[in-house]
Amino acid sequence: MTDHAFDTLQIHAGAEPDPATGALQVPIYQTTAYAFKDADHAARLFNLQEVGYIYSRLTNPTISALASRMAALEGGAGAICCSSGHAAQIMALFPLMMPGCNVIASTRLYGGTITQFSQTFKRFGWSAKFVDFDDEAALKAAIDDNTRAIFCELISNPGGYITDIPAVAKIADAAGVPLIVDNTLATPYLCRPIELGATLVVHSATKYLTGNGTVTGGVVVDSGKFDWSASDKFPSLSAPEPAYHGLKFHEALGAMAFTFHSIAIGLRDLGMTMNPQGAHYTLMGIETLSLRMEKHLANAKAVSEWLEADPRVDFVTYAGLPSSPWNKRVATVCPKGAGALFTVGVKGGYDACVKLVNNLKLFSHVANLGDARSLIIHSASTTHRQLSEEQQKAAGAAPNVVRLSIGTENADDLIADLDQALTAATA
Repeated sequence: MTDHAFDTLQIHAGAEPDPATGALQVPIYQTTAYAFKDADHAARLFNLQEVGYIYSRLTNPTISALASRMAALEGGAGAICCSSGHAAQIMALFPLMMPGCNVIASTRLYGGTITQFSQTFKRFGWSAKFVDFDDEAALKAAIDDNTRAIFCELISNPGGYITDIPAVAKIADAAGVPLIVDNTLATPYLCRPIELGATLVVHSATKYLTGNGTVTGGVVVDSGKFDWSASDKFPSLSAPEPAYHGLKFHEALGAMAFTFHSIAIGLRDLGMTMNPQGAHYTLMGIETLSLRMEKHLANAKAVSEWLEADPRVDFVTYAGLPSSPWNKRVATVCPKGAGALFTVGVKGGYDACVKLVNNLKLFSHVANLGDARSLIIHSASTTHRQLSEEQQKAAGAAPNVVRLSIGTENADDLIADLDQALTAATA
């Protein structure tokens, strides 16, 4: 089915009418375990000699349908669904890292990701080096013998910065390490990072994939193109695995090595499993992804242009604006559009931002993005408050900045709401 257009894949990939009932929508398989045909069948499943269902911490038919659809949409070999976007980041790195290893990460990341990488990783014996990915020399210099991955967001949260994925992919290839790209804000509709050189793609399914603020979930998509056996850096995938009688995942499973390892080892031992109802909601959300993204893009263009021209605003970071320093990357990285998330510098600083948030009527003040509803948050006092002011500024979340996630409402109504709230905020 991968030869079909995106609009077709988002509805049909990974799904077909239920053979037992003819149900057209993927059923919610709300079950913990699955009956084995006999003892030999069970043994084959546990030995990874046969693909099937054992226990829903590992695999579940509803979740598998979502994984197959995401692999098709991203152009990957396989995918793993898990409990959140943060879980997806751990799942992506788990087969690659060991104590003493590091990941090179962009400075332009969601504040929670910066905290996960800089603080929580230490408990695993991992470390992260944060680099401005526009400084290619600094990026190359940061890579050392213990580097096991390079990580970035394609469109960054909160500033909407666009990473030059082809340039970063070349550096990763030269170093012999995988490039992991968070594609949450672009979605596979706007960009397929694997086609630009990414090894792994991660998503928070909580955002645009579901599109209505009902699910917490994450996805990892593997390109299937990385040679895990080219060096001794990735023994989890290239060396014998004691828990499976010395099985070498890459040697035995080839392009599906990462996917099977993430299920058989990652989900088995970390247990960061997506629930089947969440997978069901996400599948339904993805069916309208392209339609919703087009509306998000049109609204983001209208709102950002209006804000940029408003004298009460210092700046707008939307990469879709010709004034953006990252506008030229739109054509090469995400030619359909620059997403619908950006930040706004409000004249009057921190206090004006707080007043703006408090006076909006249509925009909801929540710690989420990618909803059909338009959302706003003052990142410096919420999602990025755990960072120093220097880190906030580096991440695009300075005290005078609010983050807007533009929804699918009427653009004129959104502009009118911002107009009256800015009047109150800057009076």
